[in-house]
Amino acid sequence: MATSKSGNSFAEIMSELQGKKYRPVYFLTGDEPYYIDKISDYIEHHVLRDDEKVFNQTVLYGKEVNVRDIITDARRFPLNADHLVIIIKEAQNVKNLHELALYLQSPQPSTILTICHKPKADRGGERGAKLAALTKAVAKAGGIKFDSNKLYDNQVPAWVQDYLAPKGVKIDPVAGQLLVEHLGNDLNKIAHELDKLIIALPQGTTAIGPKQVEDNIGISKDFNRFELTKAISERNVMKCNMIANHFAHTPNTNPLVLTMSTLHQHFVRIMKAHLLAQAPDQELAQALGVNPYFVREYRAATRRYSLQKAAAVLTLLRDYDLRSKGINNGTADHGELLRELLFYILH
Repeated sequence: MATSKSGNSFAEIMSELQGKKYRPVYFLTGDEPYYIDKISDYIEHHVLRDDEKVFNQTVLYGKEVNVRDIITDARRFPLNADHLVIIIKEAQNVKNLHELALYLQSPQPSTILTICHKPKADRGGERGAKLAALTKAVAKAGGIKFDSNKLYDNQVPAWVQDYLAPKGVKIDPVAGQLLVEHLGNDLNKIAHELDKLIIALPQGTTAIGPKQVEDNIGISKDFNRFELTKAISERNVMKCNMIANHFAHTPNTNPLVLTMSTLHQHFVRIMKAHLLAQAPDQELAQALGVNPYFVREYRAATRRYSLQKAAAVLTLLRDYDLRSKGINNGTADHGELLRELLFYILH
C-alpha cells in the first residue's frame, strides 16, 4: 500500500478527508496514478458544495501556470465558504515548482493546496534535490507528502481482492490471475475492468469466475500466458503447442517479450519452491508472491523440473531473449522461436 512521507497510508488519508480533517497542502507524487487521482478527485468533488466551487475552487494544469500564479491564488481568502481549494494537475510541468516552499513557510490557513506530480518527484538529479526542499516545507506546514508507487505484478492479485471486498464481490484465483496477466499492474485500468465485471454479474451472483473475465474483457481462458505456465508445470506438451500456435497467430495481443517475462518469473518461482520445499503452504505462497491456491501447482512442478533443470531453463530464456531481439537468430520469427523454446523446456 502506498504511504505518505509522514507515514499516512492511502486509507488513512481518505479517512481524514471523509472526516473533514483537511491539511494545508497535499503533495501527491509517484508512478502509480490511481491513488493520486483518488485523493485529488475526492478533494475536488467533496470538500466544497457545488455553489461554493464557483469562487473558491481552482483546477490548474502545470503547462498553463507558474509558481507566482499558484501562490497568488493560494493567498486569497474564501468567499462565503470555509475553504479555498486549489488543485495543480500535471505539476511536473510547473517550472521551478520547488519555489512553492516560500508559500509554505506561512500558508493561508483556509487554503487546501493539492499538488499532483506524476511521475515520482524525488528521482535524484538537480530537480529532485530542489523538490526535496519542497518536501521538507510540506512537512513543516503540517501537510502530507504522499508517495504512490507502482505495485509489483505479484502484489496485484491481492489488490484486486481488496478492491472487490467492500463491494461484496469475490474473484476466483484463476480469474484474478487471468486479469492480471492481461492488464498488468495498471490499477486504473484494472479498477475500470473490475467495475465492468461487477455490473455484468448475473443478479444474485457475487463471484467473478474465468468465464466472466473471458466474456467481458476478451481474454481467452484457454489460450493465455497463465494457461501456458500451467501447461508447462504439468509438462503437457500438446497444450503447450496449442497455446504456442495461438500466440504465433495473435502476436499483437500475445507479444513474445511478455511471454518470455512470464516464463522467467515462473521458473524463478519453481527454483524458490525447491529451496523452500519444507515451508508451510502459506509461507511458500508469500515467498512466491502467489495466491495459496497455486502452491500445489508449484510443488508439483518441482517434481517435474529439478533445480538444475529450472536453472538451465533460465539460461535458455536469456539466450532466446537475445534471439528475439535479432542477435544470433537467423530467420526464425517469434512464433518459431517460442515453439523451439518450449521444445527445449519440455524435453
